[in-house]
Amino acid sequence: MKLTFFLALFLLPLTAAFAATDSLLQTFKSELQREFSALQNSENPPYYLSLRVEDEQVCYATASFGALVSSNIRHSRTLTPQVRIGSYERDNTHELRGSHSSSSVNNEGGRAQNLPLENNDLALRQRIWLAVDAEYRAAQNRYEKVKANIATRAKEADSSPDFTTAKVEKYIEEKLQFDINKKLWENKVKHFSEIFTSNQDVIQGNVSFSYRVQRKYFISTEGKELVLNQPYAQISISALAKADNGTELPLHKTFFAFSPEKLPNDSIIINSILEVSNKLSQLKLAPEVEPYSGPAILSAAAAGVFFHEIFGHRIEGQRMRSESDGQTFKRMVGRKILPTYLSVSMNPTLYQFNNIDLNGAYKFDDEGVKSKNVEVVKNGVLKNFLMSRTPIEGFSQSNGHARAEAGKQPTSRQSNLIVKSDKELSEKGLRDLLKQEIQQQGKEFGYYIASVVGGFTTTGRYMPNSFNVTPTEVYRVYADGRPDELVRGVDLVGTPLAMFSQIECTGNDYAVFTGMCGAESGNVPVTAIAPSMLVRMIEVQKKPKSQATPPLLPKPTECK
Repeated sequence: MKLTFFLALFLLPLTAAFAATDSLLQTFKSELQREFSALQNSENPPYYLSLRVEDEQVCYATASFGALVSSNIRHSRTLTPQVRIGSYERDNTHELRGSHSSSSVNNEGGRAQNLPLENNDLALRQRIWLAVDAEYRAAQNRYEKVKANIATRAKEADSSPDFTTAKVEKYIEEKLQFDINKKLWENKVKHFSEIFTSNQDVIQGNVSFSYRVQRKYFISTEGKELVLNQPYAQISISALAKADNGTELPLHKTFFAFSPEKLPNDSIIINSILEVSNKLSQLKLAPEVEPYSGPAILSAAAAGVFFHEIFGHRIEGQRMRSESDGQTFKRMVGRKILPTYLSVSMNPTLYQFNNIDLNGAYKFDDEGVKSKNVEVVKNGVLKNFLMSRTPIEGFSQSNGHARAEAGKQPTSRQSNLIVKSDKELSEKGLRDLLKQEIQQQGKEFGYYIASVVGGFTTTGRYMPNSFNVTPTEVYRVYADGRPDELVRGVDLVGTPLAMFSQIECTGNDYAVFTGMCGAESGNVPVTAIAPSMLVRMIEVQKKPKSQATPPLLPKPTECK
């Protein structure tokens, strides 16, 4: 499949036109200036203060087996202030070494405030004042700890500053209207989820719709003024069956777009639900896997998650500052870390791939830095890290990858991960190579991992650096030509560097995996795009299973 990318067009910032009509922005600016000026008379005056506000409207509806179970429209405003005491060189966000839970960014707060929903100037200022006061007190306390920690600890390996300068940006977007027909979507999810009632094997069958519009404000004492719109629409299919031995068999499918109108039509959703339902019945009868090591093909979607978990988190630059992190790649810049035919980039400026909207796109990050395409690996060689405004040795500037959910302080995080290959084979060519590899290793079969639901990884020094990816649809592929066999109960595990060395080649198909990534700065939307991959050696273990047996009573049916 040919890779076709669509870049976002940056409109000219219409600051003068919209800033004057946005009363919230005016309130935030004047209160920021008042508080920063007043705090200059304190014993430890801050050198930097910022306010980040997510003004969010959400409509959601969830139905199960044809009945609505939750539905609402809600509106919230969340303020996250940041106060920095000291200087760009050394401030209160500095890592407190010697604590396993410490971080190179100060995320120990919880001082986010819910703001009034009405544009009442005095009420808004009161809440901002309380939040900044609490943040300033916490920053003072931590700054004293930082100074003591530096004085009593060994010299640091990386003496980079704690904060770096960035271009002052002013960019204001016109407000999006939050216009949604809740009743229409309630009826849709009821109709969609009713399909699961016809399958006796399905014990949970849910369909959810959500439409979220965030209006994000960012202002700082450096002069940054940003007001951005971030819309998300999503349909999620989630169903569960249970094998006779208690193994839970979940399947999920998600459709994402920037507006409800761009979501797939009803027939596509219905066909997807039928596929999920039928697959659950097959999984219930499928054999359970035994521990295994050997060759496998990762589907394009599975390969995207694989790279997100075992690679993406290890090139988040801010981790390279923390002496409690494993820092897998810190000293490998300029060295080969992947096969030479693979290149990896992180591109938040990319809004579409093959007409699919990308969840990890944004114009400015959560430190007010313009998003940039970052070429992380070129022809197998490590070139760059994902950088926030916390510099590391050799990388002094942000490249627009500081991200956080509301209420958390930003750290360097992933956006749209894109894996490109110069060694592509057709689906048949990839399967032929898999069978050759099975025979060469003296195995009876290999695996085809068709879909995954997510995974996790560890990067710290105090635990083994490993990963666990959770497949939901897996097949045995036999070298002797027998049909593929669906199996269940699979966990894909391993260690990153060993796994990278096992990638043999890729397919010519590319798929998009859309999800939410959770880490120190909370949950942020991400996307992974990759081709399918042949891996010479994977390790599979049995996944944990529930000890509860399937329901004793038969599933209810409609009364006649």
